[in-house]
Amino acid sequence: MTAPRAWLIWTIGIFGYLVAVSQRTSFGVVGLEATERFHASASAISFFTVLQLLVYAGLQIPVGLLVDRFGSRAMIVGGAVLMGLGQLQLAFADSIPAGVAGRVLVGAGDAMTFISVIRLIPLWFAPARVPLVTQLTGMSGQLGQLFSVLPFAFVLHTSGWTPAFLMLAGMSALAVLLVALFLQDAPPGTARPAPQQGFRATGASLARAWRQPGTRLGMWSHFTIQFSGTVFAMTWGYPFLISGQGLDAGTVAALMALYVAAAMAVGPFIGRFVSRHPLRRSTMVLLIAAATAAGWAAVLFTPGRAPLWLLAGLVVVLAIGGPGSMIGFDFARTFNPAHRIGTATGIVNVGGFIAALVAIFLIGLVLDLLYASGFSNGELYGLEPFRLALGVQFLLLGVGVGAVLVSRRKVRRQMAAQGVVVPPLRSALARQRREALARRRGNAGSDGNTDQV
Repeated sequence: MTAPRAWLIWTIGIFGYLVAVSQRTSFGVVGLEATERFHASASAISFFTVLQLLVYAGLQIPVGLLVDRFGSRAMIVGGAVLMGLGQLQLAFADSIPAGVAGRVLVGAGDAMTFISVIRLIPLWFAPARVPLVTQLTGMSGQLGQLFSVLPFAFVLHTSGWTPAFLMLAGMSALAVLLVALFLQDAPPGTARPAPQQGFRATGASLARAWRQPGTRLGMWSHFTIQFSGTVFAMTWGYPFLISGQGLDAGTVAALMALYVAAAMAVGPFIGRFVSRHPLRRSTMVLLIAAATAAGWAAVLFTPGRAPLWLLAGLVVVLAIGGPGSMIGFDFARTFNPAHRIGTATGIVNVGGFIAALVAIFLIGLVLDLLYASGFSNGELYGLEPFRLALGVQFLLLGVGVGAVLVSRRKVRRQMAAQGVVVPPLRSALARQRREALARRRGNAGSDGNTDQV
């Protein structure tokens, strides 16, 4: 295969993924407009995104099986068609059921895209390039979110609801055209994989992937550090910043752009850390979880409205969770054989989105309960109600951290049985300092790390 052709195929796939991310996150900037258009409560608005994420999470494993059978091109085209139909439905929807139907279609199409693009990478690139291109894929998807908070939000506020969603439907149509005409599933001459053997064999493979402690460690890692940024970007961040913190639309757009930029900037550093220190991946997950909890605590416990610099710091911390959650997929890769990686990846990907949909629903429910009780003083999206509602994330962070620690303990017992012992962090750091010093003296030693953790 030629490198230019591989990069062209990847670029077309990335455009399909970028469109999917922009469709996924577009509802995060229309919360206030949707409340007025559908005459809906906070929990009803949150239900739009909850159901979308539920569809997305529920389809991950079936989509993984379908992409193996039908190929990436068919699945990306099918996903773009569904998302385009969903946005057309939303463009003219004027009731909650009609709006929900549109978001269900968007969620189903979105679910078909990411796994399909990831599947292209090992077929078109040499193994040594796969980790880098995978990281670039996750980073590039962030541009789709930038589109939803800048051009989409601009059209929404200047031209109205229907033109904004018609624009998104047009993007899906363009993705269908480009992918159908130019994307190929594999280089010419590549043998197609044999079809899966049926439901019994598929179920057995799924059970084996789940029983692997490393798969569960990946899922709980994704659960713990991915959901808070998703909650912020997809549903409650925009209303919180506008109505709760009193920021203007331009400042909020700048913060959302900062979110995207920070996620793209930090991705290579996390990827480099994971490749150099595979025995410390779970430590990185726990550090990101702690930073997320600290960021929210600083903003929510600040008397009155938080200063802009503190909100910007929270945005950066939440952005780290996106590329950080890719660590979960690395656990799936290193603890499962090649023929089971797709299934394990689907299990991992479910984790963060299940956590996100639970958080989004609970936040909306708490806001409605506070409003009904009179606590909100007539403000559904006031600062004080948001303080309590957004605090439910601490509960999910606690559950996730506890599950990561339990899963890590099982993984390390499994590793010990295989003769791989994880040294204490302090002694590992001391050893690395000694090795660095030896290399500087021209007496470099080898790093004893293994890629099993």
